[in-house]
Amino acid sequence: MRAGLLALAAAVALDQGTKWWIAEVVMQPPRMIPIAPFFNLTFHRNTGVSFGLFAGHGEAGRWALVAVALAVVAMLFVWMARAERAWVGVALGLVAGGAISNVVDRLRHGGVTDFLDFHYAGWHWPSFNLADAAI
Repeated sequence: MRAGLLALAAAVALDQGTKWWIAEVVMQPPRMIPIAPFFNLTFHRNTGVSFGLFAGHGEAGRWALVAVALAVVAMLFVWMARAERAWVGVALGLVAGGAISNVVDRLRHGGVTDFLDFHYAGWHWPSFNLADAAI
């Protein structure tokens, strides 16, 4: 359980820290910043879930996504407490930490801050963040 809780705390801290840095420092003013031929930094608030699914459902949608995420986190905590191997606890902690960090964004900003934009030949993968990578 301890390894999982440490992974959870690290995921939340790194994700919230990078989101703050992008929103408050790097994206002042908001813009697209090319980093590599296949990667940009950008700024987007996603009110939906992966790939923008379920976006546009207003406050009811926001609270429904928060409730579902918190229910999943509760189940992950039970699983983490029962895990017999540290690496399983770490994996579950990363998933729970990513979910919690995105819930924090929904509560504070109304949507999740995304800023990592990978692309190839004009096709862009939906932007994401470190919490999404942890999940």
